[in-house]
Amino acid sequence: MPENHRKPKKAYLDPDFLQSPDARVLRILAEYLGPLRKFRDEKVKDTIVFYGSARTPDPEQARKALERARRRLRQHPGDEKLRQELERAEIGVQMSRYYDEARTLARMLTEWALARPGPWNRYLICSGGGPGIMEAANRGAAEAGGKTVGLTISLPFEEQGNSYITENLAMEFHYFFMRKYWFVYMARALVIFPGGFGTLDEMMDLLTLLQTRKIRRRLPVVMYGSEFWNEVLNLQALVKWGTISPQDLDLVHFCDDPQSAFDHLVAALEGKDRKPVPSRPAVG
Repeated sequence: MPENHRKPKKAYLDPDFLQSPDARVLRILAEYLGPLRKFRDEKVKDTIVFYGSARTPDPEQARKALERARRRLRQHPGDEKLRQELERAEIGVQMSRYYDEARTLARMLTEWALARPGPWNRYLICSGGGPGIMEAANRGAAEAGGKTVGLTISLPFEEQGNSYITENLAMEFHYFFMRKYWFVYMARALVIFPGGFGTLDEMMDLLTLLQTRKIRRRLPVVMYGSEFWNEVLNLQALVKWGTISPQDLDLVHFCDDPQSAFDHLVAALEGKDRKPVPSRPAVG
C-alpha cells in the first residue's frame, strides 16, 4: 500500500458533507431526533410555552436606561436623537412590567406543577431561550425550583441561551420550522406576551393549526396584555371581513395579570373547563 494512501472518511463522519446542501435532510432529521432524545432522557412529558419579545427589559435595566437617557438629554437638550432615545427608554419602562409578570406567572405555574401528584417533569416552562420575556419565563421557573426548557435559534444579532435554562434542556436550532414543531408538539398550554415579528409569526402559526384542527387536543392559549394586543391586532376586523369565523375568537383568552392567567390555565389543564372542542371550518 502506498505510504501516502489515506483511508476515506465515512460520509456520516465527514463534516464537509454534513454541512453541504446534500446533507440538509440529515440536519433536519437531527433537529427532530436530538431534542426527542433529550426530552426522553429528562423524562419531560409536556410543557407550558411562553412566547414574547426578546427586547423586553427587566425593570432594573429599564430604569437605568431611562435615567441614562434623561441625563444625556439634560446635557444636550436640543439633540433630537437623544429625545428619541428618551422616548424609547420611557416605553421600555412601560414594557418592563411584562418581564416581571412573565417571571411571576412562570413561577406560579411551576410551583403548581411541582405540587401535583405524579411525575414531576410535567408542565415544564418552555421558552425560546433568549433574553426578554423568554429569560423572564425561564427565570421564574428556575426560582420555583423547577426544570425549564429553552429552544434557541441561531441568529446573528441575538444573544442565545439565557442562564436560567436547565442545562440538559437547552437546545439550539438552525431551522425555524423544527423549533416551532417542538414548541407546539410538547405544549399543553401557551402564553403569548407582547412581541414583534417573531412572536406574531409563532402565534399565527399556532392559531392556524388550532383553527384547521391540525391540533385536535384542547390547548388553552392566553394572550397576555390586552392593551397591547388590541392595538396591534384587530381580530374583530377579521370576523367583520369574513376571513375568520366568529367562533375562532374562542381560540384565545385575554389576561392582564398573573393571577387571572394562572387561574385560567390551571382550570383548563386540570380539566375543569369541560366545553367540547368546537368544529371549525378552515377559513381564510
